[in-house]
Amino acid sequence: MHQYTYACPLRWSDADAYGHVNNTEFLRYMEESRTRMFQEIVATNEEGRQPNTFVVSRTIIDYRAPLFYGPEPVDVHVWVTKASAATFELAYEIRDSEQLYVEATTKIVAYNLETGSPRRLSETERAFVARYTKR
Repeated sequence: MHQYTYACPLRWSDADAYGHVNNTEFLRYMEESRTRMFQEIVATNEEGRQPNTFVVSRTIIDYRAPLFYGPEPVDVHVWVTKASAATFELAYEIRDSEQLYVEATTKIVAYNLETGSPRRLSETERAFVARYTKR
């Protein structure tokens, strides 16, 4: 197993009046990381994406410490904790070298936008998920 790590830059607009990153921004950091992670298995054209996409069905976030705006990025670590025929769960840690800020999970559903229904993971997708699954 290996995890995907994205060095996520902080933007001044991510911070609230108190100078700490607003809790909703962590969802964006997770989305950006997951999108980059999935680039190797998601089709690059619209025709390929419609029948073979993924949707988020649940997210749980545990905030561990406030993150204050600064010039250095935070690392978003992502890995798979479990998988079934049509879904898998991603775990995240958002941290820097000294502090853990967020632990989270997201349930992902393989989905066909053309039919509006869940679908089974393809062989390629199952192999991708297996590569990132923590055992």
